[in-house]
Amino acid sequence: MCGKAAPFREALQRILPGYAPNGEAEPHKDVNSLTERQSLSAHQVAKPKSIPLEIVVISLKQTHVDEILRYACEASPHECCGLIGGNDARTKTVYPLGNVAADPLVTYAAAPEDLFAAQRAMRDRGEQLLAIYHSHPRSNDPQPSETDVRLAYYPSAVYFIVGLGDKEPCLRAFRISEREGRWERAEYEVVATPE
Repeated sequence: MCGKAAPFREALQRILPGYAPNGEAEPHKDVNSLTERQSLSAHQVAKPKSIPLEIVVISLKQTHVDEILRYACEASPHECCGLIGGNDARTKTVYPLGNVAADPLVTYAAAPEDLFAAQRAMRDRGEQLLAIYHSHPRSNDPQPSETDVRLAYYPSAVYFIVGLGDKEPCLRAFRISEREGRWERAEYEVVATPE
């Protein structure tokens, strides 16, 4: 639900070089892969190339889940947002981002300075963007909204949504196809953090 998605989208494009800000996922014959469109600058005219992308289950450290849930609770009643970086489908760092949306009670827009700092940190740490997260503070069964789907420009990323409408927070994961206007639940695992 990015109210002002342009800075967020542009910064994420820098994190994922070679992908279009409106990268479009298409089902591939192999159910465990997606196809993405390479990015073309506005002045280029060429046919997009497809790059197969394997869908994997993300492993979240318990400390990262706790950090995301704590951030969502602290931001409530506003929506929170952030990025998750890592490698090989294993999370390494959670990057909370400030929400500068015009109406943060029902939408989010990442603060550009936070987004750029997270991008630099990911690059310096050799991390990839694994996931994007935000909260739905009044939902007890969080699902992507129409706005979430419309602004899901990164089909390779998992989208986590935190619901805070129940006694206990709820974390759900989704794969979202902006091009097809649909979403599906995604699997993830929570692993204990070594002492």
